[in-house]
Amino acid sequence: METVDGKVTFGVVVGTRGFFNPRLAVESRQELLAKLDALGYSYVILPEDATAHQAVETRADAKKCAALFQEQRDRIDGVVVVLPNFGDELGIVETLHRARLDVPVLVQACKDRLDAVDVAGRRDAFCGKLSVCNNLYQYGIPFTDTRDHTCDIESDAFSADLDFFARVCRVVRGLRRARIGAIGARPAAFQTVRFSEKLLQDSGITVVPVDLSEIIGRARQLDDRAKSVQQKLSEIRHYGTIPDRIDPQNVLKQAKLSVVIDDWMTENELDASAIQCWTSVQNNYGCAACLSMSLMGEKHKPSACEVDVVGAVSMLALLLASGQVPGFLDWNNNYADKADTCACTHCSNFPRSFMGREVEIAELDILGESLGRKNCFGAVKGHVAAGPMTYFRMSTDDRRGTIKAYLGEGEFTDEPFDMDGGIAVCRIERLRELMGHLCQNGFEHHVAMTRTHCAGVLQEAIAKYLGWDLYRHG
Repeated sequence: METVDGKVTFGVVVGTRGFFNPRLAVESRQELLAKLDALGYSYVILPEDATAHQAVETRADAKKCAALFQEQRDRIDGVVVVLPNFGDELGIVETLHRARLDVPVLVQACKDRLDAVDVAGRRDAFCGKLSVCNNLYQYGIPFTDTRDHTCDIESDAFSADLDFFARVCRVVRGLRRARIGAIGARPAAFQTVRFSEKLLQDSGITVVPVDLSEIIGRARQLDDRAKSVQQKLSEIRHYGTIPDRIDPQNVLKQAKLSVVIDDWMTENELDASAIQCWTSVQNNYGCAACLSMSLMGEKHKPSACEVDVVGAVSMLALLLASGQVPGFLDWNNNYADKADTCACTHCSNFPRSFMGREVEIAELDILGESLGRKNCFGAVKGHVAAGPMTYFRMSTDDRRGTIKAYLGEGEFTDEPFDMDGGIAVCRIERLRELMGHLCQNGFEHHVAMTRTHCAGVLQEAIAKYLGWDLYRHG
């Protein structure tokens, strides 16, 4: 996905105010662009000779900068505002107001040095930042602040601020342009995964459906010796351990299903998917869908079970925020009498990177008992390795006509849990309080997780820029 693997592009505004030393603006611009280059970010900025002192100060400067940003609006993921000195609040707010990019904005202010607060060296950006932010507030332009009120452009602290902000930009841009595949109909028994396409579309998220019969029909038509099928077979054999008892023909069925789903995703330019993973594919084709979903997830194309489209969006949000492959789980079992520990499971479609260790690829267990194990090859099994974890779930609330979400951080543990499938033992502080919130607010039993802490990024993107109703636990 371009928004995960590609460069983030910033629109850059360097502010200045006339009676401060213009050298500060020139030097700060040079420092900033050198830092962006070193960190691998792209940027859009006025040419040096477009304005006095290579910065934005007057209304005329603002008009030039806004015109450039409008011209490059399809490239710009967010705007970085830098204040080498007090800055001109009107020049900055006019630029953003005129450009109307509707992207995240980061505001940075440079630090004064105790040995340089004379007329030639003073910055006063500590004060000027308040004026700029006041104007952004007045104009209704949301913005992200740096961790410290002032910081040096060359500092590690500002590098961390840029990394955080880039992740926020990826989430906002990625979700506002997301295209989600809905493959098949939801299981009739799962009303819990019903959702509103219209509410998703209002946030820029498009759902593209396809009947499962079309996918199965195309899979059956594939030649066993087709290059794409043989490549997928090789990928599967190297992905995990397949027990000797598995019929090679069942592995072949899985390979064909994966090829067809991959092709359909590419044809429709989709970012994630949700699949009717039982019982039609087992009864009418003869394999599970889990492995196909796991393989896609490993390649940054998250896939959710039981046509939980909003669950797929939740996975995509975690991927954009963290760059780490997400998994899709059930809040499934208590863990003895440990109040802050639970077992989250699925059959499973966990990607190998999410599992964090080698996996076994075998048959579905519970469904295998009723549908026949010979029809259920493709489950990715194992115990998720210990480590940090972020969980996230968004949902369309049709009763209120809004999108709501919850978010938090915890950890995976190595504690044993003797159940088949994909198992993640999770420790979350005040877990009972979290479960109470989910129950009282009508959230689904599915949740997306990823193997890192990134709740701050998602909170900033979702609550501030996407405007969804968010509860952060912890």
